[in-house]
Amino acid sequence: MKRRDFLKASAAGSAAAIVASPAIAQSAPEIKWRMTSSFPKSLDTIYGGAEFFARQVAEMTDNKFQIQLFAAGEIVPGLQALDAAANNTVEMSHTVSYYYVGKDPTFAIFASVPFGLNARQQNSWLYQGGGNELANEFFKKFGVIGFPCGNTGTQMGGWFRKEIKTVADLSGLKMRIGGIAGQVLQKVGVVPQQLAGGDIYPSLEKGTIDAAEWVGPYDDEKLGFQKVAKYYCYPGFWEGGPTIHAFCNLEKWNTLPKAYQAIVMNAAANANTWMTARYDMQNPAALKRLVAGGTQLRPFSNEILEACLKATNELWGEISAKNPDFKKTIEIMQAYRSDGYLWWQVAEYTYDSFMIRSRTRG
Repeated sequence: MKRRDFLKASAAGSAAAIVASPAIAQSAPEIKWRMTSSFPKSLDTIYGGAEFFARQVAEMTDNKFQIQLFAAGEIVPGLQALDAAANNTVEMSHTVSYYYVGKDPTFAIFASVPFGLNARQQNSWLYQGGGNELANEFFKKFGVIGFPCGNTGTQMGGWFRKEIKTVADLSGLKMRIGGIAGQVLQKVGVVPQQLAGGDIYPSLEKGTIDAAEWVGPYDDEKLGFQKVAKYYCYPGFWEGGPTIHAFCNLEKWNTLPKAYQAIVMNAAANANTWMTARYDMQNPAALKRLVAGGTQLRPFSNEILEACLKATNELWGEISAKNPDFKKTIEIMQAYRSDGYLWWQVAEYTYDSFMIRSRTRG
């Protein structure tokens, strides 16, 4: 090759590289977003799920896509996290969709409803049974897209200042419990109270409320409920497997490169598994400490569970008569639940029941 031809070829190659490089850079741009949580930093597992998510996104993009996390109240109050993402105050939020039943009760089904799915069934429905597609068809109406980003597993039924044995014991009981669960318990005599997490302890201590539910042993111990209420009931039949979502402003989501969208979805799925595993690790030791300290564990009686199930089905009928989105979604979820428990009773329940009996025999 002549020297002149070589120089022309080199120049052409360099020009091509210059033209190509912006396209490469554009496919992995530097982006900084903000995410607001519905939870305080002190709840290191439920809030920690969002921290884990943001860290995963950063690591998978070599720190080019960074999501700065804010605790409840730092930008907006915890119960306004979804709105903040929807109106683009922040690009993302980490919250539970049942907090927003005031907008539409359908929101609750994608998190947890009384006598709904357990954690594994919830993940199965969302990831494999069309639940995520159904959810985002609904969420789109509110300007967001959502991804499962945590699950606590079945929660406890709450702390009570007096022992609860019958449905009659619930009559007039002032209990911190909100949303759809509060509407169910109202049908059996409970007076539901909507309180932020930080207000529960002083309200129980002063006797302003008679009972309160939060999450489970690890988080409840942190909040100190065992100091002001003696009886710890189970199960939290209104939260068999509550999903926490990472919500993203829909317009912002559509601007992300496809690779970043895939990273967000995978980071959320990792956080979803991380949170459940961490609660399963932390709750046993916390429960032992609580019982050793004098907490009295009490199961809800079958009478209470049956009365609440009846109340739940009545409420679903009332809401479905007025809300086609709710009717469609609750019927799909209930059908999935029925098939799930058909399988569960064969292998999972039989195995777990045997192992529990074996453990108690020593």
